[in-house]
Amino acid sequence: MVKRSVPWLVLLASAVLEAVWATALGLSDGFTRPLPTVVFAVTATLSMLGLGMAVRTIPLGTAYAIWVGIGAALTVGWAMATGVEPFSVVKLLFITGIVGCAAGLKALPAEKDAPLAPGGD
Repeated sequence: MVKRSVPWLVLLASAVLEAVWATALGLSDGFTRPLPTVVFAVTATLSMLGLGMAVRTIPLGTAYAIWVGIGAALTVGWAMATGVEPFSVVKLLFITGIVGCAAGLKALPAEKDAPLAPGGD
């Protein structure tokens, strides 16, 4: 049970790092500010490595959708919480929808024996 959840935990950590690097990218002012630029480079690298590790077990489409969805939701949520973007109930509802869709993808059963293409072996 624990071994099966490790790729999902790695994917979740990678999605959090995606939000960190996206925020750092915005703060880097076009890579002219050293600290945010370094934070961007380190967290982007770690985020991509984690995504790459997760897709060894989790189907690519599912993993990528969850990684992007959670990362985007956290990025927007952080921007609203810190006042960088104005708070909006509608934005909050859409963020909830993104997270709900990501959770739905996780909840779907894996189809390991499905062919890659129609009529494929």
